[in-house]
Amino acid sequence: MRDVIIIGSGPAGYTAGIYTARAGLKPLLIASSVEAGGELMKTTEVENYPGFPEGLMGPELMAHFQAQAERFGTEILMDDVVEVDLKGDVKIVKTGAGETFEAKTVILATGAAYRELGLPREKELSGHGVSWCATCDGFFFREKTIAVVGGGDSAMEEALFLTRFASKVYLIHRRDTFKASKIMQDRALAHEKIEVIWNSEVAELKGEKNLEGVTLKSTVDGSTSELALDGLFIAVGNDPRVWLVEDQVTLTPEKFIQVEGRSSKTNLPGVFACGDVIDPTYRQAITAAGSGCVAALDAEHFLANH
Repeated sequence: MRDVIIIGSGPAGYTAGIYTARAGLKPLLIASSVEAGGELMKTTEVENYPGFPEGLMGPELMAHFQAQAERFGTEILMDDVVEVDLKGDVKIVKTGAGETFEAKTVILATGAAYRELGLPREKELSGHGVSWCATCDGFFFREKTIAVVGGGDSAMEEALFLTRFASKVYLIHRRDTFKASKIMQDRALAHEKIEVIWNSEVAELKGEKNLEGVTLKSTVDGSTSELALDGLFIAVGNDPRVWLVEDQVTLTPEKFIQVEGRSSKTNLPGVFACGDVIDPTYRQAITAAGSGCVAALDAEHFLANH
């Protein structure tokens, strides 16, 4: 019987590992066989994580997280969790390799995946002109021409943020109206750097090593056109990874795991959640790490009181 099992290995999961290990709880962290390290493994240069003034690569940052968790005694298993039963006092976690583990507490740090457009070479050009995070990558596009794909509040926020750096920002939307709130629409439409391309979707990404442009396809008549770009920011939503637990823990209307206030407590005693799987808004490595700390402390207090 384990004191704590952590499911997920991004900044939230590894931070939870660091804190629970230092508390003497001997955590087992199940990291995934394919996606260990989370979304930062797909990121090139990270310049906004405190403590690294020169910046570093996303995979390098996650290697530091992992090494620190292991240093304090976190046991890391490179496997996938395929089934959980979290409703009882004893939490049951099963892996793809056929192992079954039992624990008094479970920390869910399964993250969220940015929704992709599903285009050829989209992953290949990630970090080379294609991005899902203006806050992370906007700085690299000073005086460049870029585009944002999407029509919700997130797309408006990304476009407005990117005007601080880019010389021109196109907003590409597949319909003739936005679904964003009126105030966000008004701000975007009024900005002199932003130009909206209505009734269009990205059909193809151009460029070999780096993005050089896109082919646009009209959603009205199917005609195509070319648009030269230095960067493309995709803001069509993200999907929290909740399939393991969606029938056991309470979810928000947006399908993120619901927690109590600023805590990590779910509706199930002894089950805590942290990182992007509870956060539709900020989605930063630093906020995920802080959230992992909260979950570790909540789990520690729960075990002390039970």
